[in-house]
Amino acid sequence: MDKLGQLNQQLVNDIEKAATLQEVEDLRISALGKKGTLTLLMKDLGQMSPDERRVMGAELNALKDVLSAALDQRKAQLANEVLASRLASETLDVSLPPRPSPSGKVHPLSHVLDQAIHIFGQMGFALAEGPDIEEDFYNFTALNIPPEHPARQEQDTFYLPVASDGQPLVLRTHTSPVQIRTMQNTPPPLRIIAPGRTYRSDDLDATHAPMFHQIEGLVIDKQTHMGHLKGCLEEFCRLFFEDPELKLRFRPGYFPFTEPSAEVDILWNNTTWLEILGCGMVHPNVLQNCGIDPAIYQGFAFGMGLERITMLKYGIEDLRLIYESDLRWLNHYGFAPEARE
Repeated sequence: MDKLGQLNQQLVNDIEKAATLQEVEDLRISALGKKGTLTLLMKDLGQMSPDERRVMGAELNALKDVLSAALDQRKAQLANEVLASRLASETLDVSLPPRPSPSGKVHPLSHVLDQAIHIFGQMGFALAEGPDIEEDFYNFTALNIPPEHPARQEQDTFYLPVASDGQPLVLRTHTSPVQIRTMQNTPPPLRIIAPGRTYRSDDLDATHAPMFHQIEGLVIDKQTHMGHLKGCLEEFCRLFFEDPELKLRFRPGYFPFTEPSAEVDILWNNTTWLEILGCGMVHPNVLQNCGIDPAIYQGFAFGMGLERITMLKYGIEDLRLIYESDLRWLNHYGFAPEARE
């Protein structure tokens, strides 16, 4: 029993002197491991008499409990010391400025599209979309564009391989096919805008591109007339260009799908008339092609290039810059992400 007392005192002293968590673990293994001192003493119990085994077993179990408690206590103390040391050495100086991180910008073309959708949305227009690859019927025929029209020529339109049903396919030259599909599938009254990419066989220069963006509008009901069209476009232009006194000029024009048709100019900087869009009353043939009775319904349509109004509003002089993905340009002309909210 004296030996157990001495062993107890020695092991407890060693545990209290342990300076690292690894030393505590080594002491645990040497005392309580499979070949530890206390484990070997427990194995010797089988060679003792029942009375000796009962007394010695109780003493060994008590010693085991004491050592386990001492080991746990010293381990917790050392863990707290390690944590305190790390907290002292890894303290963050909150007075330092944060590390710089690059912030993204919203492309001006995306910003203008958001603005246009918002303005027309306040006027009650719903958003409509359609495929970029269109059938000849939706892109030309239903829009009252005759077979001999120059827009159907290959120098103006990108033609694709013919569909399995023999229908010619094209990359849409405007978003007007969205209007046709909407009129075919939705009974009037209608009030929609159709933004999206369009494609024409043009060279890429300061004012032209083979791919660009349009936003078109369509209103169909029983009462709409040219005065409503004029008021709608005046309201949009004055809100978009943030000029309540902006002057607009409607000149006679020609489009196969509208009659009468008009070209719309704005007085830019009170010095120069600039054309920005085309419009007109929907041609009766277009309504008939979509299954709408022109004796009952009428309406107006308009279309404008998003790049055109973007360049005007933000002073961008070359269309090609919009597509070059130059981060310096985007940082200058772009908008903070919260501008889309």
